[in-house]
Amino acid sequence: MSMECAFCTDGIDHCHGTLVVHPDGGFAECTDPDCADLARVRHGLIIDCQTVDPACACGAAVVTEAVLRQAS
Repeated sequence: MSMECAFCTDGIDHCHGTLVVHPDGGFAECTDPDCADLARVRHGLIIDCQTVDPACACGAAVVTEAVLRQAS
């Protein structure tokens, strides 16, 4: 008995990769190098770039700006 992706079986357009979203302007990238469309609706797993190890530097800059604004 083999397992199959229900979306593949039903012919639904989707991606098996993880969409990594960056806070600076909504930029996103996918872990699947063959991903054709970065739309959120196509991805079953969406994470913030700060959860990637090592964490993305773009999120640190956004957090630092927010902290500095609050301190002012």
